[in-house]
Amino acid sequence: MKKMSGRRGMLVGGLAAALLMVAGAGSQASAALRTYPIAPGVNLNVRSGPGAHFSIVRILPAGSRVPIYCQAPGETVTGPYGTSNIWDNISNGQFVADAYVNTGSDGYVAPKCSA
Repeated sequence: MKKMSGRRGMLVGGLAAALLMVAGAGSQASAALRTYPIAPGVNLNVRSGPGAHFSIVRILPAGSRVPIYCQAPGETVTGPYGTSNIWDNISNGQFVADAYVNTGSDGYVAPKCSA
């Protein structure tokens, strides 16, 4: 195959780099869309902060799945998946107790939420 040089080579090389960046961004976006199931048979309270003393924003019906954007330490809760002080941020200003979410881990599975 003929080697490209000059402007045409730079253009093709730049295009290939741009396509790789877009492909990489797509992979990151799909990773952020991973969801986790809440405990079977549980209607789960979604709170405005990481603790049971925060107001209920909404209630997730049994069988729901949630994305976890970040996790924060908070009030310790015991649920079907153990006892934990980790709270999962599932949307802006919306938290659920990690002890009710099947993440497959007793620790953090997402970055810690910034203060």
